[in-house]
Amino acid sequence: MTIDHVKALHIIFVVTWFAGLFYIVRLFIYQTEANKKDEPERGILVNQFKIMQKRLWYGISWPSAILATVFGLWMLGMNFSFYISQPWMILKLIFVAGLWLYQIQCHVMFSQLKKSIYKHSSFKLRLWNEVATLFLFVIVFLVVLKSSGSLVWAMLGLFALTAVIFLAVFIYKKQRDKAEREKIQEEQHPTSGNNSTNLPK
Repeated sequence: MTIDHVKALHIIFVVTWFAGLFYIVRLFIYQTEANKKDEPERGILVNQFKIMQKRLWYGISWPSAILATVFGLWMLGMNFSFYISQPWMILKLIFVAGLWLYQIQCHVMFSQLKKSIYKHSSFKLRLWNEVATLFLFVIVFLVVLKSSGSLVWAMLGLFALTAVIFLAVFIYKKQRDKAEREKIQEEQHPTSGNNSTNLPK
């Protein structure tokens, strides 16, 4: 198998790995929000999300993570002396290690939600969901740009992207909380257009 074949397989499983990471945390959010609903809706939704998480996590996320790493190490071993001498590769390996820590923490969350243990709010999970985006951004730029000068701009772009993402999540939370408060107020103080018909004659 040539290095091009190994590289192609590595890229394919990196794509599916990130797809699994993006979606699994969304399912964590959906389950956490579904847990606040009334029965029987809560039980139906929570059980369905648990099934979806199990299939995604063990069917796509873990296999993709392992295979992406295997093919990545395989490709690294084909030209180890060259790759290990490149600063961008060292940085990439550091961020890949961080991505693996992210994967392990997601597995901890998966195990907790499987037991209906809710330790994180949906807002915190939304912020956590964006961490994978940051890993994807910096790893791709490291591989494509390589030069140290470009890496500086890439890191500045990463900080800017981080600020934009967290600001967007914060604004979304504010708007959602406002909509929920208005809904509660409407339920507590419903408008009665036919009050005049209830007045004594």
